[in-house]
Amino acid sequence: MPPTSRQKRPTIYDVAERAGVSKSLVSLVLQNSTRVSDEKRAAVRTAIQELGYLPSRAATALAGNRTRAIGVMIDDFRNPWFVDLLEGMQEVLNGPGFHVTVADANLNAHLEQSPISGFLAAGVEGLVIGGDVDAVPAEGFPVPTVVAGNRATVPVGADLVANDDEAGARLAVEHLRSLGHTRIGHVTGSGRAAELRRMAYEAAMVEAGLQPRVVGGSGPTDQDEGRRASRELLENWPETTAVFAANDVMALGVLGTLDKLGMRVPDDISIVGYDDSHLAGAEHLSLTSVDDRSADVGRVAAELLLARIEGRRPEAGERGEGTRRLIQPILTVRGSTASADGSA
Repeated sequence: MPPTSRQKRPTIYDVAERAGVSKSLVSLVLQNSTRVSDEKRAAVRTAIQELGYLPSRAATALAGNRTRAIGVMIDDFRNPWFVDLLEGMQEVLNGPGFHVTVADANLNAHLEQSPISGFLAAGVEGLVIGGDVDAVPAEGFPVPTVVAGNRATVPVGADLVANDDEAGARLAVEHLRSLGHTRIGHVTGSGRAAELRRMAYEAAMVEAGLQPRVVGGSGPTDQDEGRRASRELLENWPETTAVFAANDVMALGVLGTLDKLGMRVPDDISIVGYDDSHLAGAEHLSLTSVDDRSADVGRVAAELLLARIEGRRPEAGERGEGTRRLIQPILTVRGSTASADGSA
């Protein structure tokens, strides 16, 4: 039976004594070592169950020189994109017994220390960078590293897994043009992913002989910036009939601005977001959005990281360059877009 709060917590020495084996043999059992006979393994497991022994993860890691820990750095815990990313990673990492620790680089920015330093000090076996890193050592990091999503900086030797942001932006523009829209605006924010989406939007508009209408780029890709940028967009180009937002969170800000202006979606103006997050599928929003398949990005990122940890380097380039994988996005059409004349 597990010990009560008043009882002394059993130790590994108690388990060894109950099982009639050495402490080191108990450690081998906890590490799932094959160097233990079935008889002694059964005795140790019986002792663990009878005593209610709970092994210390830290002690087990030290004994086996493994932490089975993965550090994940994000740059905005409010962005739902990271939820799907982590779900995809979890599907792959749960089986081999890895656990994930997440840190927001901006949450404790006042400490002037990257969360990556804390991860490395804790002995993580791998890193997933889901946010932009300000300072990256020239030689990269001392553990296997995968960058999830297009980022301003990719550490030397790290693998990159991202949705094809340029292809996704073109899907958004093509969809709106197919509905007859020619006066299409774009609200954007900072970061490499937003930059790629903006550049692809501008290229698609120019190729179609249309005038790009871009607002934003220096602020965050959040709801407040979506509100601010959409107000500026409509002040500069009040004839705009459709808006493509850099992500779903910014699209929420656009919706807030339109609501205050008394403009109906999609009767007066159409909106397309990006990420196809859980927000986009909410019944009262019904937001047309580019599905960046973030769960797939997470799955592939985790698979590449495990391959690195296990000493495999699939598709690695020469001189230690990392693998680059682009996941093709798809468009999910919902109720926020309609023909330019207001018809469904």
